[in-house]
Amino acid sequence: MIEPDLRAAADLTKALALNGPDAALQLYRDWAATYDSTFAAGMEYNLPAHVARAFLAAKGEGPVLDVGAGTGLLAQSLRDMGLTDPIDGLDFSTEMLARAAEKNLYRRLIHADVTKPLPVRRHYNGITSSGTFTSGHVGPAAFGPMLDIALPNALFSLSVNQRVWTNMGFDTALKTLEQSNHIHDLQRIEVQVYGTAAQAIDPDHANDRAWIVLFRAT
Repeated sequence: MIEPDLRAAADLTKALALNGPDAALQLYRDWAATYDSTFAAGMEYNLPAHVARAFLAAKGEGPVLDVGAGTGLLAQSLRDMGLTDPIDGLDFSTEMLARAAEKNLYRRLIHADVTKPLPVRRHYNGITSSGTFTSGHVGPAAFGPMLDIALPNALFSLSVNQRVWTNMGFDTALKTLEQSNHIHDLQRIEVQVYGTAAQAIDPDHANDRAWIVLFRAT
């Protein structure tokens, strides 16, 4: 019997407690080489597949910007599920992007902070993100920059961990965007973040749930 790699639990605990950009850059610099093997595979990290499935079920199409692309898990799910349109990947960590580049999933990789104006033109029909909106990471301040580069009626499929849905203000931010007619067709889908293997590795987070938030830009 293969023993679970408990490094995933330690890495995840650090990630959810990040307190600034410098700490985030250091963590993902150190984590990039083992992220797929210890965390994603070990914990049965199903969130990227949930986001991809929701995007395609809602008739999402490219070009797509994958925000918080990391090592490319969401793009891999989109490709595995049949998307052939161009996908660009954006992330704050150059080391994570380097791992994504090895997989040849993306048209272009972009190093940027999603909470600030993005260095891309407004031409995306789809915006996706998995794992970016969670504890210690990015809050609803990213919605403005993402909407700025989305075409009218672009489909968004974003995961938001339920731990931060209220206390980071995602609920009120999305309601405000809807009421001000910046977005429409807002809906949520509840999903389990990890598979059963996570129980043996990190019982504190194994039962985490997230919302897949779907909406269209106005």
